[in-house]
Amino acid sequence: MILIGHYDSPFVRRVAIALRFYGMPYEHRAWSVFSQASEIAAYNPLKRVPTLVLDDGEVLIESAAILDWLDEAAGPERALIAERGGARRQALKVCALASGLADKAVSLVYERAVHGRETPLWVERCRSQIGGVLAALEADRAGRPGPWWYGAKISHADIMVGCVLRFLREAHPDAFDGADWPALAAHAAACEALPEFAAVVMPFFVAPPKA
Repeated sequence: MILIGHYDSPFVRRVAIALRFYGMPYEHRAWSVFSQASEIAAYNPLKRVPTLVLDDGEVLIESAAILDWLDEAAGPERALIAERGGARRQALKVCALASGLADKAVSLVYERAVHGRETPLWVERCRSQIGGVLAALEADRAGRPGPWWYGAKISHADIMVGCVLRFLREAHPDAFDGADWPALAAHAAACEALPEFAAVVMPFFVAPPKA
């Protein structure tokens, strides 16, 4: 398999970490959606990452769809999410909140670094959404005393939250202060201490678009 995209993307990183937990080998192509968009377009016309090229040439796009395939390939006993029912819905809700937070954090990066502006109304809206999600996730995690969100086993919810918190801390340092969100800060530290997380780290960087 080939995983396309920089590890500083929380979406690419969540896929890479899942691949490592599942013990599925892959080739990594650290292509930028800006400076190497044409290379990505050969596999994904949206020119977005993550993009996963399977061994038979099939191409999967969007992290949630990629993880769905990986879970199926790993089997229900090893999958990093419950197969059905309330436990699955709860985990998917946390994933959705963390993914939405990541979308807003990325949007603010584009506003500043790509568009070359910071529209006050848009920035205020995104930051309000980020704060609201952090508050919801903090309350949920604080009410779960286990080592991971849903007990003794790490899940996609844990991984997505861990990935987005690192991205938020690096891309918008003023938006995430561990003192304000102690349960989330502890969760992020526990994630980053794992070898699967440590193996796929890239400092946040925005490559300028090609002229």
